Amino acid sequence: MRHEMIFLPSILLLLSSLNVVRVAQQDQVEPMEKTPVFRANVVSRTTKAVDYRHRGGSTRVDLRGTELMPQAAGEAKVESKTGRLEIDAKLSGMEPANKFGLEYLTYVLWAITPEGRANNLGEVVLDNGKSEMHATTDLQAFGLIVTAEPYFAVTQPSDLVVAENIVRRDTKGREEAINVKYELLPKGLYASQVEPLRDVVYGIDSKAPLDLFEARNAIRIARAAKADQYASSSFAKAEADLKQAEDYYRRKQGRTPIGTVAREAIQTAEEARVMSLKRQEEERIANEREAAAAREAQAKADAEAQAQRRVQAETERASAEQAKAEAERARQESDLAAQKAAQEKQEAQAAQAAALAQQQALQAENEKARSQAEESERGRQKAESEKAEMRARLLQQLNAVLVTRDTARGLIATMPDVLFETNQYALRPAARESLAKVAGILLAYPDLRLEVDGHTDSVGSDAYNQQLSEKRAASVRDYLAQQRIPIASVTVQGFGKTQPVASNATASGRQQNRRVELVVSGEVIGTKIGGTSSTVPTPPQP
Repeated sequence: MRHEMIFLPSILLLLSSLNVVRVAQQDQVEPMEKTPVFRANVVSRTTKAVDYRHRGGSTRVDLRGTELMPQAAGEAKVESKTGRLEIDAKLSGMEPANKFGLEYLTYVLWAITPEGRANNLGEVVLDNGKSEMHATTDLQAFGLIVTAEPYFAVTQPSDLVVAENIVRRDTKGREEAINVKYELLPKGLYASQVEPLRDVVYGIDSKAPLDLFEARNAIRIARAAKADQYASSSFAKAEADLKQAEDYYRRKQGRTPIGTVAREAIQTAEEARVMSLKRQEEERIANEREAAAAREAQAKADAEAQAQRRVQAETERASAEQAKAEAERARQESDLAAQKAAQEKQEAQAAQAAALAQQQALQAENEKARSQAEESERGRQKAESEKAEMRARLLQQLNAVLVTRDTARGLIATMPDVLFETNQYALRPAARESLAKVAGILLAYPDLRLEVDGHTDSVGSDAYNQQLSEKRAASVRDYLAQQRIPIASVTVQGFGKTQPVASNATASGRQQNRRVELVVSGEVIGTKIGGTSSTVPTPPQP
């Protein structure tokens, strides 16, 4: 019975180690539910895969050149071992990879699973158009292809497929081969948009080892993916390895040390490139989320402004006649005031001329002292103004998240009882969301201090209420610490039922009393940091 299966994988392909796929810089990206992946313009190709599962001994498949390199030929011996398959591949009739463009320096042998996942089996190194290589894989069903690549450590094949496996009559495996459709990165993805490749990769010495060329190419491609910005540590390590390899080559240290360091540079550059793409995607998602929140806030503000404008228009219409009469009266009063002011000015000028001689002597004597005093006062006023502006800005930001009031102790943001589980100190999701926003605000003001005060109503014993207030305050402190608020800048107190803000005789009053208050203070907002507060230890989670 013939079993032919067509696998049509999504354009989105997860990288095995970092949960990302490779992408061209200009391509758009879309988020998935949990793991960020990148969308790339890829092309598809179909080949045959053989299921070697439960087959003992060895078997062979032919390797035949594609339309890109029809003279290429070879075979692969696949031998089953315990828990793995060993592959010995031979190729001949191969041409240098840079025939497809200077950015292509080598070939890679790939195992393509029936699901379309590509696994890099290793580099195909040519020797006068021939190559022999040995590889091991734990895959059981796959097809083999050979592609031209910029360096050996790539994680997804290019569309320059120069050879693929051909199932022979004597190939052992499942009775019928499986048609596999897999994804390839298009030619031109690795091309340089800035510097000539011959200068960047080949330099002035075209006889340098291939590993060194590949390392230069890997660094170039990683930089084009902005790895120097988004994965600077790994990218710097890759550049350092390349620099060391270049130094080894200049000092003629031999191919082995040069190749070892150069291949390390290639692998590190590929890791930095993939990490950069992942972080760029995370940044894009965060920016989109922030923009959506801004749009929502703007829509709400516009609606409120429109309602206010309607009320204001009605008020202005009702008072239009009164305003007109008052304007006329004000004009008349202004004319009289102007006449009086002119007369007073003349009198003042006469008095000023008489006193000028006496004032000049005194002014010369006091000028320096006054100038210094004015400068000091301006500095003080500016400092106070900056503190007031910062305090107002912080109050506005906190009010956008929690109800916040300005007090002599500082800015007090109140978390109501509904943000906790009933009679528990575990934070509800809404509480965590609000605290995450508060943490984001406070991180912008590193000199601030935070006091977390827990309060309860009068229901229950004093000991129970005291313990519950301390644990709720500690839960808030611990969550803020998870959001990177320095624990040293946070103090915690529990007051139990001792500081009600409403009557405990009613349910609404008791609900107001069940709260956690975040007291934000600091010299930078004009509030002197108070005395010490008792610290509550981190409680176990309920």
